[in-house]
Formats: sequence, structure tokens, C-alpha cells
Amino acid sequence: MSYTIAVTGKGGVGKTAVGALIVRVLLDAQVTPILAVDADPNLNLDAALGVQALDTVGEIRELATADHEGIPAGMSTSEYFDYQVRMALLEAHGFDLLAMGRPEGPGCYCAANHVLRLAMDRLTESYPYTVLDCEAGMEHLSRRTTRDLDLLVLVTDPTVRGAQTLVRVVELAAELETQVKDTQVIVNRVRGKTPDPVLAVLAQAGLEHVVELPEDDEITQRDAVGEPLVELRDGNPVLTAVRRLVDEKTLSRTAA
Repeated sequence: MSYTIAVTGKGGVGKTAVGALIVRVLLDAQVTPILAVDADPNLNLDAALGVQALDTVGEIRELATADHEGIPAGMSTSEYFDYQVRMALLEAHGFDLLAMGRPEGPGCYCAANHVLRLAMDRLTESYPYTVLDCEAGMEHLSRRTTRDLDLLVLVTDPTVRGAQTLVRVVELAAELETQVKDTQVIVNRVRGKTPDPVLAVLAQAGLEHVVELPEDDEITQRDAVGEPLVELRDGNPVLTAVRRLVDEKTLSRTAA
């Protein structure tokens, strides 16, 4: 069974960068193949991983409705959905990427999310690790795309507003009875130390174990020109911190 890591937080805090670096650490550990899932309609994970997603789950949204036109004779709806989502997989060196994308036309993402959830149930069995880059905030928890998680990585910037978003994510996960085996808080883009008011908000929710990632010029420059974050140099302080986290929270436990 795949070890599932979900990364979430308020928009703009760097959760996609964290997700991409988690994939990088797993690639370096050679625990391949890895399933990377960009569950944000605003695709970003593919660029951070140095690939381009051409096909998305959103494009097969209509297949998750009552319209069964186009399904070959002798193939069940479930089998056809599974086939279409597998066709949307982007195969890269050491990992495969499944992108959510935007559903076509008006309406909510519920059908596409349902297809994604069903596909992931089947897909994850083929991968030792799954890394899920969630939509900003709590959307995928509320739609139950992310159900049982081995590790929930909560990312915030060093602001009270970002920390409050993480508190709401934890509360919602509890309300939905999402099974989360382990949780890790990351405060990203820290200059010096995390402000005490931010730590106080997290502590009130029992989120006291915090990993700080420093503001990093290499990441800023790569983001500015669209270079893959997964290709950060060895020794980069942010990559080193993420590597330490993955080693402690994931690799050491799954190897035991």
C-alpha cells in the first residue's frame, strides 16, 4: 500500500514548492516510482517538477456525469473512468504526475474530484509513495478527495492569517473523520525566527512541532524564471530541511 503525503495551506505560502521538494527527496532516496498528484485546478506542480501536464482529470469531468456516451461496449463506467485517468498520467523519470486541472465549462469540481478520488484508490496501489499537492485551503478535505493520510504537511508563511488557515484545516479534518497518522507544520520563508504570535496560534491548536524553512534566494530566482524547483542544488538550506523532515517522518518509518 502506498504511503500518502498531502501538502496543504493558504494560497501563496509555497506549498507547491514543498511538495516538489518532497518528491525530489524521495527520488534521491530511489524509492521509485512516485505518484505526484497536482490536485489544484491552477496547475503549478508540473512546472516545479520540470514537466508539463498536457492532460488533466478536469478534462474528463463530463465522464463523471450521467452521460455515458462514448463508453465502449463491454466496458463498465468505472473501468472507462479508470482508463481515461490512467491515460492522463504523465510519465517522467522516477515519477508519474496526475494533474487535476480545471473542469471544462461552468459548475463545481465535485465530479472531477470524485473521478480523481476513485482513480487514486486504484493508482496508489502501484506506487510506494504518493505526494498530493492540495488546492489552497481546505477544499479537497471538504470534498473528501484526501481521505486517509499517512502524513499531512501543513504549510504557512510566517503570518497569523496563514497559521489560522492551518488551524481550520486541522479542525475540518477532525470533523470529516479523515484518518491522519501524522502531521507536520512547516513555516516557510522565515527570516530570522517565526514571530511569536504565529507560534501562539499554532500552539493553541496543538500544532507545536514546527519546521522552519528560510527565505531562499535560489528558490526565488528559480520561481522568477520558471526553472524547476526539483533541480535545486545539493546543499540548498531549504532542500536540506525538507530532506531531514522526510527522513524523519517518512523514510525511516516506512523502512522499519
